[in-house]
Amino acid sequence: METLIYEVEINAPIEKVWDVLWNSETYNAWTKFFAPDSSMRTDWKVGGKTYFLDGEGNGMVSTIEEMKKPEVLIFKHLGMIKDGKEDLESEEVKGWSGSLEKYFLSQNGDTTTVKVELATLPEYIGMLKSGFVQGFEAVKQMAEK
Repeated sequence: METLIYEVEINAPIEKVWDVLWNSETYNAWTKFFAPDSSMRTDWKVGGKTYFLDGEGNGMVSTIEEMKKPEVLIFKHLGMIKDGKEDLESEEVKGWSGSLEKYFLSQNGDTTTVKVELATLPEYIGMLKSGFVQGFEAVKQMAEK
């Protein structure tokens, strides 16, 4: 696993940036750079279930490890969902199960900094780099409106 870090500075209040990141109405506008028609379904509970899905309903099964709105949101990835079935135990999943995706927001004056740290397998680095560069630019544009 490799750790990736992405950061963006946004000229908007921290609460607005948080809402752009996690509101169901704006979530797809920045995550479409990872998977078209992507969505997130969550109960917003620490230890609950969160699903990151593509347009066909396949994706990742995760949980919220820590949440301090509007400053910290940490997801722990548990497995995959494919064809409506959760896979938390296959050899493929065991290679990355338990990895964390951490979002940190901090405000300094009129600027909010968003930083994400995540662990990933080497084969996903290119997709994640492209997704976060384009996705964070979309977050910046939406939050600064």
